[in-house]
Amino acid sequence: MTILSVVIPAYNEEDGITEIVQRVLAVRPELKKVGVEQLELLVVDDGSRDRTVEVASQIEGVTLIRHPQNKGYGAALKTGFSQAKGELIGFLDADGTYPPEYFPKLCQAALNGHDLVIGSRMAGEKSQMPLVRRVGNFIFATLLTILGRHRVTDSASGMRVFKREILEHLYPLPDGLNLTPVMSTRALHEGIQIEEVPIPYSERVGRSKLSAIRDGRIFLQSMVWTAMSYNPVRILGLIGLAALALSGLVGLGLAIARFNGITTLSSFGVMALFIGMISAVAGINIFALGITFNYLVALFYKKPIKQGLFGKPIFRTPLDQHFGWMGVVAVLIGFAIGVASLVFGLQGLEIDRLWFYLLASAMTFLIGIQLVVYWLLLRILEELSQREALTKQELGR
Repeated sequence: MTILSVVIPAYNEEDGITEIVQRVLAVRPELKKVGVEQLELLVVDDGSRDRTVEVASQIEGVTLIRHPQNKGYGAALKTGFSQAKGELIGFLDADGTYPPEYFPKLCQAALNGHDLVIGSRMAGEKSQMPLVRRVGNFIFATLLTILGRHRVTDSASGMRVFKREILEHLYPLPDGLNLTPVMSTRALHEGIQIEEVPIPYSERVGRSKLSAIRDGRIFLQSMVWTAMSYNPVRILGLIGLAALALSGLVGLGLAIARFNGITTLSSFGVMALFIGMISAVAGINIFALGITFNYLVALFYKKPIKQGLFGKPIFRTPLDQHFGWMGVVAVLIGFAIGVASLVFGLQGLEIDRLWFYLLASAMTFLIGIQLVVYWLLLRILEELSQREALTKQELGR
């Protein structure tokens, strides 16, 4: 027998709790049609200071759980999850914004093989979401799509159904309103099967507790840090590549200007040169740092990172294994350019013609040193990551 446990977190929701609870209980016949024989409804009062507890306790079919004091939206949901009996667990807000009539569709998707089913407010159904929040949700969903390489339209939806068994892969989850975007981010990186079902979205009953700026910042920070804890190179690598691309454009522009006979720089040229130099050094460091962090994450979890920068290997051997020879070549090229510049300078070539070559020599040399240093560091981390497996293999013999 399949049981759906629906958790409703409630904090000062005396005006809307009765309606949403009755609407949830009314979907029992439709749930049975999709294979869910029993519905369990848990209302978690999160330290309300109004009549929420009194109202909810009088509704038949409701299991009321109380927090003595306010702990947060996420904490209330986690309390409900821990006491839920169903193989499927669902949740939605108490403010009437989400339609419980869509629970059968979400459950059907879950029973068809999906581990986490999200009711998407951004996937086509009628929505009364304020413009500011709509823009914010679009930004968060786009960011998560980039970080997780899986299209998501609503990363922060507060109406979901998931299989109980995936909770161990989703925890730990935060106590605040950012539980939903963190859940989405963890699910993508844990390889959990996600499906989105379009749902309508209504204006809430009562005053909203969400601050677009404060909570938006928390959502963004939570998603980035969660993704970093799984696959750092996805973020740092893309930032590093962007910086290197900018540096390359600046270098190409300077080279074209130099070979066209322009030996002095305008104020704009000096600024571009400064930006290009900073971008080159920063890009190499950030990119290599992302790869280094991936090794550290792999050591922590004791398993290889599945995602990487682009998801699938571009080279037969990982790029970081080429850092050694690339660094040595860069050092030699930088040294050769520097020696040649010194020779030309001693022969009387003016500094306004030499500065470009001297700059190219210094940048190439420094980048080469950086690559060699990171190659050494990554080889040590690779050795450490393989030591345990090799030890077990040898002992097994």
